[in-house]
Amino acid sequence: MEYTKTFNELKSVFTIENKKISIPNSDIKIHNIFFQSEVPLNDFSNKNDVLIPENRSFSYPVFTPRNPKSDKVILLLHGLNERSWVKYLAWAYYFAQYADSYVILFPISFHINRSPATWKDPRAMIHFMKDRNSSLGEINMSSFANIALSNRLTEDPMRFFKSGYQTSSDIVKLLSSVRNGEHEIIPKTTNFNIFAYSIGAFLAEIILMGNPEKLFSESKLFIFCGGSVFSNMRGSSKLIMDSLAFDRVYSYYLYDFEKTLTGKSPLVDFLHSSQIGMAFRSMIDLGRLKTFRENILNKLRDQIHSISLLKDSVIPSKGVISTLSNFNKKDIVDVWDFPYTYTHENPFPVFDFPLSKKVDYWFERVFSEAMLFLA
Repeated sequence: MEYTKTFNELKSVFTIENKKISIPNSDIKIHNIFFQSEVPLNDFSNKNDVLIPENRSFSYPVFTPRNPKSDKVILLLHGLNERSWVKYLAWAYYFAQYADSYVILFPISFHINRSPATWKDPRAMIHFMKDRNSSLGEINMSSFANIALSNRLTEDPMRFFKSGYQTSSDIVKLLSSVRNGEHEIIPKTTNFNIFAYSIGAFLAEIILMGNPEKLFSESKLFIFCGGSVFSNMRGSSKLIMDSLAFDRVYSYYLYDFEKTLTGKSPLVDFLHSSQIGMAFRSMIDLGRLKTFRENILNKLRDQIHSISLLKDSVIPSKGVISTLSNFNKKDIVDVWDFPYTYTHENPFPVFDFPLSKKVDYWFERVFSEAMLFLA
């Protein structure tokens, strides 16, 4: 597949507003499917966040393969602070085209079209950035692109967990509807695999470890630019969150989070007693619930593979290796280095010819390997 050409073509035709999108010169279609999220109550949601309607009612894209009777589904999970599907359209198209699979692009809570449109509007957000810098001093990595997430996580770092909790609950609801034959596009199946990038990999690992409703017992997970415990991530970036927000979240989960898990409440019970709650806690730091995490990941060693990038400064490859490989006889982490300028946030930049050919080649290398693993 010519990645650069496909990227530009899909960018020109995609909109979340259209119910069905035809792709020129292709049998692949995109359907935008309505979803109603079950809003968590009590300690599982921030009371102000319940008032954001975009997070409760939204549409998610499904790429349909040539064969409408395909029993394969790939769930594609995106990175932190994404506000558009554009980056991921060619990724999903590749799997639909060459793996003959339905591909679900599902937005993490308060991301992409699950957030107010103003959060990605430079004019609307620039004054929030100026106010933040004015009241808190000059902040490294502050930008209009990350100000919404930075403010929210600085105010309440538990939003990091709560967003993941709501998203995992939504995914269980969605895939249960497919398993039960109730989805409006995807035929009844239990053949669910996951391609996960960046923070989506963190979420996917927790889901696979927790295996809610036994939906993921046979699932394979292919990780790209992700896979480490939280403490080995370096999430400060102009496209993700500023340094103050990252330091606040890092400090909270490394030093304060476990201290709050006392007394009796639905949230405390969930984090202490449920498999997925314990999986979240174990993925904060290598030393936390170490035996629990390593025992499960060891059982999942044939179901997980990862490609990490050598120059990735947000989720460094050393952290991925220490999380996934040290206790396994089988090495499930590959470290690659593309021969062009890339970043964690933009591993496949759109260049003009002839540099575009290098990007096309390495995109094909990554996604062909992912397709073979998930097939």
